[in-house]
Amino acid sequence: MTLWRQLQEVVERVNTNHIPGGVDDDLLRSVQDLSVREGHQPDEMILILLGQAVRNRRQMDRAHRSWGALSPREKQVAALVCAGLTGRQIAARLVVSPETVKTHVRHILRKFNLSSRRELCRLLAGWDFSPWLRGE
Repeated sequence: MTLWRQLQEVVERVNTNHIPGGVDDDLLRSVQDLSVREGHQPDEMILILLGQAVRNRRQMDRAHRSWGALSPREKQVAALVCAGLTGRQIAARLVVSPETVKTHVRHILRKFNLSSRRELCRLLAGWDFSPWLRGE
């Protein structure tokens, strides 16, 4: 039995209110539409989407572990970087030298295994940095 057919049967026989994430007819239609639009069979599209979801989840898990490895000051600097502040603005706000900020940023990027501030901002996009931005 194909993955597509299995997914359809799950939707047909189970009350969708009991399925985490709400597998429903809209999801089936979305997968079908994507498979047609991207020129894949529904089974292939399911595997592609599942692969992307697993990769994204792993990336977020790594990001959370990397965040946990930061010192409190590094977390504050990372939050300010992601808020769009320059090194000089961060230095003025934290009352440290711009060189100290550069050092913190270098350590942060190394802990996240990234090469630029832009990559850090993309990786942490959507995170709530309000506690660090308020100085908590």
